[in-house]
Amino acid sequence: MDIQSVKQRFGIIGNSALLNRAIDIAMQVASTDLTVLITGESGTGKEVFPQIIHYLSPRKHGNYIAVNCGAIPEGTIDSELFGHEKGSFTGAHEARKGYFEVANEGTIFLDEVAELPLSTQVRLLRVLEVGEFMKVGSSKVIKTNVRVVAATNVQIPEAIEKGKFRQDLYYRLNTVPIYIPPLRERKEDIHLLFRKFTADFAEKYHMPPLRLTDEAIDILKNYYWPGNVRQLKNITEQISIIEKDKLINANTLRLYLPDTTRPNLPVLYQHDSEEHISERDILYKVLFDMKKDITELKKIVIDILDKSPDDAAMEKTKALLVKHVAEEDSFNLIHPKEDIKIVHHPKTDAEEEKFHSPEIIEESLSLQDKEKEMIRKALEKHNGKRKDAARELGISERTLYRKIKEYHIR
Repeated sequence: MDIQSVKQRFGIIGNSALLNRAIDIAMQVASTDLTVLITGESGTGKEVFPQIIHYLSPRKHGNYIAVNCGAIPEGTIDSELFGHEKGSFTGAHEARKGYFEVANEGTIFLDEVAELPLSTQVRLLRVLEVGEFMKVGSSKVIKTNVRVVAATNVQIPEAIEKGKFRQDLYYRLNTVPIYIPPLRERKEDIHLLFRKFTADFAEKYHMPPLRLTDEAIDILKNYYWPGNVRQLKNITEQISIIEKDKLINANTLRLYLPDTTRPNLPVLYQHDSEEHISERDILYKVLFDMKKDITELKKIVIDILDKSPDDAAMEKTKALLVKHVAEEDSFNLIHPKEDIKIVHHPKTDAEEEKFHSPEIIEESLSLQDKEKEMIRKALEKHNGKRKDAARELGISERTLYRKIKEYHIR
């Protein structure tokens, strides 16, 4: 069977090289018993590939069971996968076979495998290594001969670093990796999928199929599609039902495409938000705003400490310090070599000429003190007007009132 035949049998639409590569790997590995790990974003169609592997394998006459690991409560996941004995826990009125016992000689697909609890991961690892498991509440070892195909939209190496996924289990599952590309990486397939979906919905709802103008096609192809194929299908259905004019132009299409534009920052900051801004967001905003000046000041001050300062470097240092002191009562700078904090206090013009070396004090890492100081300064700057101070800080008045009360700021 070739790739095109597989596409027709399993309803796969698209001709991109990455998609064809994924199908080719699935076809090659199907005849083996190797464990397969399918990765890709949500909505890319990962659930089709375990079916390809099973129905093209010698196990095709055995059971195929798909399990959504994220949809089963943690307290019952072991019972669902491995079964339980009568009376093993409250509500276990009779013995029950688990999926691994039912799928013996067949294939089990573990979707969202990264959602498995660590205790269940240990049981799964034993099944993969020696083909054995025990039911909940039993000491009897049960043998199983099952092919495991797993899938996840989580970056498992990151989950391993956070202690949420076992590294040895990852290596056992990832014997053969298959990557399913997101829709934005297969732009040539987007219009094909749209046409397939609009034809299906036209037949389902007994209406003419949608058509796109050239400009609308360009927008469709260049959209980010965070929900991938699932999102494209949903939007196509919405347009098919709602729009009476079946020739869709760019302006009409934009109405159905959510704005996914996001700033390239670790923290989302919005002036108009009433409830979603936190004190941590405030601190991050201020720290990122100060980062550029701090980085430059670090280099200059370190140069002054390590070498004989020349006039140009000194003048540049003074200019930057004066600029920063105008905004703050004091300026803190961490020296990367000595792990100390350098504090420069405001000086008069006469004192400024005598500036030669910084004063060294112990470092304070209290974020609450920083936040309290920022709020106090914002209130002073705006003569106690809380509305203006809240706008300056980028928080709601309600949050500011709460913080003033919490920190006992007068």
